[in-house]
This record gives sequence, structure tokens and C-alpha cells, in this order.
Amino acid sequence: MFNRTMEAQNRLEETAMSKISLGLMLGGILGIFDGLTAWFTPAVRSQLLGIVIGSTIKGLITGIAIAFFARKVNSLPLGIIFGLAVGLLLAFIVAAIPDPNGKHYYFEIMLPGGILGVIVGFATQKYGRPGGSSSAA
Repeated sequence: MFNRTMEAQNRLEETAMSKISLGLMLGGILGIFDGLTAWFTPAVRSQLLGIVIGSTIKGLITGIAIAFFARKVNSLPLGIIFGLAVGLLLAFIVAAIPDPNGKHYYFEIMLPGGILGVIVGFATQKYGRPGGSSSAA
């Protein structure tokens, strides 16, 4: 029974994505959804395409930063906290830019950005393959 569990664990580790790949993929996908939340703010619906593109880029940057942290620090709580901090920081930078009328959308931008960071921070720590191991040995 123990041998089967070890074999299943080894197969899972062989097929797991690296933390960098996982961070990039999740950051990009969640960045799209982050941008799509702008639809709930009627004043910016006309700018939705640009917002989605910008949020996707922001998600990729967030994902790569969190993944590099996850490669260096193997701690789920620290990964989640770092993810939240990076997500909020990048979202704050974007939210500090006013719209053409001078209005800022801090809550509307920072909430999905923080959620993106928490999810990527959790996933890279929990499911990402450590950077040092490679299956080509």
C-alpha cells in the first residue's frame, strides 16, 4: 500500500508544472478575468479591451514575481502573503492612474488584483514543481 502511494506521488511530481510555468499560466489566465471585472463598472465599459490587455500583462508580471519567490521560499503562508502583496502593489500602481475624468477606481482594481495574487501565491507553493528538479536527468 505504501509503495503505491509513493509511486503515485512520484508520477504526480513528474507531471507537475514548474513554479515559473504555473505562475505565468495562472497569472495570464486570471489576468484576463481580472480585466473582465471592469465590465461591472459602467463608466469604463468602452475601454474594456484595453483594460483586459493591461490586466493580462499585469497578471503575467504578478505570476512571474510570485513564482520566483516560490522557487526561493518554500512556505505556503509566506507564498500567499507575498502573492497578496504583489497583487495589491501592482494593482495600486494601475489604480493610481486616473481615468479621463480624473476619477480613481482603487477598490475596483485592487480587489481583483489582490485575489489574483493570493490564488497564484497559493497555487505556485502548493502545486508547482520545485525549480531545482528536472525530469531530463
